[in-house]
Amino acid sequence: METSSARSALITVVAPLAWGTTYVVTGELLPPDRPIFAAAVRALPAGLLLLAWRRRLPHGVWWWRSLVLGVCNFTLFFPLLFLGAYHLPGGLASTIGASAPLAVMVFAWLLIHEPPGLVRVTAAGVGLVGVALLVLRDPGGVDVIGVAAALGSVVMSSLGFVLVKRWPAPVDMLTLVSWQLVAGGLLLVPVAALVEGAPPAVDAGAVLGYVWIGTVGTVVAYLCWFHGLATMPAGAVSLIGLANPVVATLLGVVVAGEAFGVGTAAGMVLVLGGVLAGQPAVLAALRGRSAPRRGAGPADLSARSRPELAREAA
Repeated sequence: METSSARSALITVVAPLAWGTTYVVTGELLPPDRPIFAAAVRALPAGLLLLAWRRRLPHGVWWWRSLVLGVCNFTLFFPLLFLGAYHLPGGLASTIGASAPLAVMVFAWLLIHEPPGLVRVTAAGVGLVGVALLVLRDPGGVDVIGVAAALGSVVMSSLGFVLVKRWPAPVDMLTLVSWQLVAGGLLLVPVAALVEGAPPAVDAGAVLGYVWIGTVGTVVAYLCWFHGLATMPAGAVSLIGLANPVVATLLGVVVAGEAFGVGTAAGMVLVLGGVLAGQPAVLAALRGRSAPRRGAGPADLSARSRPELAREAA
């Protein structure tokens, strides 16, 4: 059981590792000030391709459930995320996003009666402090729109993630993701046209950026994330998301030449400590691998059946 949970955690961590590239891709490759267009391009093409592959439509209650999940996880979350990225320094946006584990725990407690537990709440607090040390440097450039957008993205995604766990899907994860992406993307297209007008000019770099966030940053990431929600407590999954700003910071150092000092290193240690503290199965697996096994002692022999000993002797 512990090994299975540890494997689920390792699969789930792929999602925040992929999401951590969003800020640098948005800032370096995508056309500026087009958050809704970027969200639509990120969601709809990937959803249509997945739906064409899976060839299965929702039925019954899953028509409106797919719509609700699509609105929370994509129609509202994506534009708010991009809007926060455009209007806030990357460090501040990441710090606000790091409050998501606490929001997920609140929704999980209210909607699926999952108690957050003192350890996970403490781990979320430690991780939040770590993210602040990691990426929050200069508070200049903060505006109300950016902060509101970042907070809104946290609330919408946290609600959507808990609803995924509240409503176990009758289909495989690829199909579930396709339903949400199509529903969310179809709603984004007319909004982008009304609010932002004609599509922006797109160069080769922007195409590469859209392909990356649509495939790795969306399809692969959400498959791994929803796998975690299906197999682990929501609070534990949300803490894994704190790996997102760690990746964003490292990419900032490598790509943008940002400084990496003592405060950054201390923040990274706190973030990773918070993530691990909320994953008892991972810690147990690590302890099990590090524990020496020099053969069975008397207690081990007494706990094992005679047929087992006979098979080993043979």
